Amino acid sequence: MYPVAPLTPKALYEQVAEQLRQRIFRRELAPGSWIDELKIAEEFGISRTPLREAIKVLAAEGLVTMKVRRGAYVTEMSDKDLHDVYHLLSLLESDAAAIVAHTASAEQLQQLQALHAELERSTGERDQFFAVNERFHMALLEIANNRWRDQLVADLRKVMKLNRHNSLLKQGRIEESLTEHRNLMAALQAHDASAARLAMQSHFENGLQAAA
Repeated sequence: MYPVAPLTPKALYEQVAEQLRQRIFRRELAPGSWIDELKIAEEFGISRTPLREAIKVLAAEGLVTMKVRRGAYVTEMSDKDLHDVYHLLSLLESDAAAIVAHTASAEQLQQLQALHAELERSTGERDQFFAVNERFHMALLEIANNRWRDQLVADLRKVMKLNRHNSLLKQGRIEESLTEHRNLMAALQAHDASAARLAMQSHFENGLQAAA
């Protein structure tokens, strides 16, 4: 019988990882910037051990890049990286949209419609629009009910946020995105799996053009 480690609240390194993750998303740690372990450890009042564990978590998510003998840096997204992430998200989420169109109950479609209505009301505030948009996409994935796809999409969306502030800088992109969501909702409510798949693919294709 192996000894059982005591159960504790959320591990310190996970809390540190979330703090750093949010700093990266807010651009307080900019793409390409070096992560000063000593400075951050002192700021958080922790040893470098949990900080290094936190950095490993972020590296596994793709948010941090480890460079030999140079340390950890916030990942910079190349054009190829951006295309690759959008390509995979398009494949995964368009498949989920087709499944939802085919299998969703009236209550589940009502849940998505409520999120869509909230998105319609969020067009005046970019950060709020991003947040509601992500909730919509994650709700759709939850309804599609494939935890392995959910895990892949969650990690890819974290990486996508490295470039997210560029994606709505294109004039009129929020309005275009909203139109794409309306087309998607219409396909879902019509239980048209092919149209839902195509609507989601178009959504990501247009998003990539705006973000590139």
